[in-house]
Amino acid sequence: MAVRVRLRMSRGERVLDVVALINSGYEADSPQLMIPLHTAKELGLWPPPLESREEVFETAGGPIRVWVVRQAGTVKVLGDDEESREVQLDIVISPSVDEPLISDVLAGALEIAVEDFAEGLWRFRWEPKEKLRKSLKREYLTT
Repeated sequence: MAVRVRLRMSRGERVLDVVALINSGYEADSPQLMIPLHTAKELGLWPPPLESREEVFETAGGPIRVWVVRQAGTVKVLGDDEESREVQLDIVISPSVDEPLISDVLAGALEIAVEDFAEGLWRFRWEPKEKLRKSLKREYLTT
């Protein structure tokens, strides 16, 4: 199993709720959310805006070409009874991913504590260790 959480992304007037995978192997130097092209389109980020930078990221599957939009908006985690603070983030657009991926730095900024990846259990860091939340199911694009 994996750990997925619901995020509310905001970019200007556009607001989008998505289920995103916490990827502990996605090491970043800033809070980053990697998104697929269909999500970028919904946020008005595809085709890539002029302020984006094309980069090559090294991944476990080999190098991928991405577009990085620095300080592209804000994001917060929506729990069933709590939510995190809003975090300014960089959005990374990748044609290679099929669901949003939360970087290590973004997971830390959102104060997410993964308790068990195998069981899909997590909590907010400020919550007691007994307050375990279950991972959401992956959302598949239907259009």
